[in-house]
Amino acid sequence: MMTGQRLRVLAIAEAANPEWVSVPLVGWSLANALREVADVHIVTQVRNRDAFLRAGLREGVDFTAIESEALARPLWALGQKLRMGEGKGWTTLQLINALSYPWFEHLVWKAFGADITAGQYDIVHRITPLSPTLSSPIAAKCARAGVPFVLGPLNGGVPWPEGFDRERRREREWLSYLRSAYKALPGRRATLTHASAILVGSRHTLGEMPEAMRGKCVYLPENAIDPARFSHAPAPGTGPLRAGFVGRLVPYKGPDMLIEAAAPLLRAGTLRLDLVGDGPMMGDLRAQAEALGVSEAITFHGWLPHKDVQNVLAACHLFAFPSIREFGGGVVLEAMALGVPPLIVDYAGPGELVQAGRGYKVPIGPRERIISGFRTALAFLAEDRTALAETGQTARAWVAQNFTWDRKAEQVLDVYQAVLSGAPLPVFFERPTPASCAPWAQGEVPT
Repeated sequence: MMTGQRLRVLAIAEAANPEWVSVPLVGWSLANALREVADVHIVTQVRNRDAFLRAGLREGVDFTAIESEALARPLWALGQKLRMGEGKGWTTLQLINALSYPWFEHLVWKAFGADITAGQYDIVHRITPLSPTLSSPIAAKCARAGVPFVLGPLNGGVPWPEGFDRERRREREWLSYLRSAYKALPGRRATLTHASAILVGSRHTLGEMPEAMRGKCVYLPENAIDPARFSHAPAPGTGPLRAGFVGRLVPYKGPDMLIEAAAPLLRAGTLRLDLVGDGPMMGDLRAQAEALGVSEAITFHGWLPHKDVQNVLAACHLFAFPSIREFGGGVVLEAMALGVPPLIVDYAGPGELVQAGRGYKVPIGPRERIISGFRTALAFLAEDRTALAETGQTARAWVAQNFTWDRKAEQVLDVYQAVLSGAPLPVFFERPTPASCAPWAQGEVPT
């Protein structure tokens, strides 16, 4: 690479799709943002081909779609059967991915190995899969070719908190009891050893890295926002406190805990809830609202296109999200980007993003303790709209400064440049403080 030239990057993003959400949207958003700061060729799975073309990318120039369906499709179908429910059994899905993904990378090397070996790329970066359980056969091959290999962002596998075994079973997460066995899988150590830099999306993932590898790790949460998708100014209006929830209606997201916590305020007319999302709990949640006498104070919006979510959130004073097991917490960032302060459970991804001055946290604990904490917090926040608005504006400014995809691309470029120059890897974020950022966080009820 000559000084002053844009870096040539081969970005491997097996899951990358601008029309989907979750991991595929992260894969697409980061890979596409990197095109603004480097000469990037994206390698993805063929299922994403049409969406890439609709987004204006040129096949063979901007991206290559790898046809791995001969193995991926039957394994995916098997995974869907084993999961026994849409959106459930995440650990089972990762096991299926562990069987099919090496074949994808084999085909990637078959298509690009000669160019990598010939020095046609300055960096090879595997963006997805995000799971740290999946090894990368290409890492060692890049090392032998003398081309730096960047891995990540990696995230996932947050332990289920104590007291939620019932929710764990309802999510079909039986394999999660054995998840730590992935550390002994063939290829994991080699992948980490041959990576020049490892992007970790959470403190938990960093903690799972072998001690010898942590010097090459960079803490960089995987989520960010597209300002074009989340551009509305907050406009909650007057009247009762309006709180929004966005997510799949599944046990670990806690929508039933939110309804139970909010019930006294909903009955009193001092709170309204907007629930965006769909899932297997929809019928139970409607029945719960009916039984508690709060149906008239809850709007069940159902599933909405991602681009339309901001229309609901921007009209809320607060984003109330009692999820107990979020790896990254992208939806929390989206609320903050709209100037809507989050109220979350202080655990995993959301707990790292929400710090003093830009949101509110309830300590992780048993179900009843979380419900009590949310109930107290909602009652307290309903009385201080000025503080809510100020917290929302602080959160919005923080996201705009640190968590747009353009900013994320600049951060990753800093990692590339450090790897190529031999400079120390950059540090982007302060370590989260252990102190809580709400007066009820240690069990104190505000008076």
